[in-house]
Amino acid sequence: MPKVRERPKYPGLRTDGKIDHNVVSGQDGIGCSKFFAEYGKKGYTGGILAFWCVHGICYGFHCIPDGEGRNDAFSALYTRWRVAPKVVIYDFACALGPYCMMREAEFFKDTIFIIDRFHSSGHKSCSPACFASNYVFDPDIRTTNTSAAEFGNSGLKRVRLPVRYMSQHHAVVYIHRFLSLWNRTRCKKLSRN
Repeated sequence: MPKVRERPKYPGLRTDGKIDHNVVSGQDGIGCSKFFAEYGKKGYTGGILAFWCVHGICYGFHCIPDGEGRNDAFSALYTRWRVAPKVVIYDFACALGPYCMMREAEFFKDTIFIIDRFHSSGHKSCSPACFASNYVFDPDIRTTNTSAAEFGNSGLKRVRLPVRYMSQHHAVVYIHRFLSLWNRTRCKKLSRN
C-alpha cells in the first residue's frame, strides 16, 4: 500500500519511536506478561510484519530491523491506511490499542483492537475487551477468522531460509514476489468458492 501520510514525532512521549519490545512493567509498561515471556526471553530480532485480511490476502509487509514492537504496527497502520481499520486482530493488541490511542486517538477512535483466539491463552492479566471470544454478540467479529494472519505467516515460513542468505534489498523483492503470487493464488481459490 502506498504511503498516505508521514508518521509524526510525539515529543511529549519520551519513549516514542524507540524499540519497546521488552517494556512490560513499570512506568512505561503495559502490564502484559505474555509479550516479554515470548519475545524478550527468546531474543527475537528483525523479521517481517505482514498485514493480512481475514481471507488470507496480504495487504502489505514491513521489514523490522530489530525485534517487533508496537511502533512497527502503529507506524504501518497510520502511514498506509487512509481510514483506520474497524478491527485490528493482533497477538499483542492489548498493548497496541493503548499505544495507538495515545498517539492518534482521532484516527483510531472507531477501531477495536483484539487478540486472536490462538494467542489469547497467554494473556492472563489483560482486559477482557482484548479477547475475540468476548465479541460473540458482534456478528462481524464472531464469524471472523481471527487466525488468518497465522495462516498467512505460516506461508511466509516457506521463504525464511532463502531470505536469510540475501541482502535486504533482494529479500524485500523476493518477499514481495512471493506475496504477490500468494495473493493471486488466494484470490483464485476464493473466486471459486
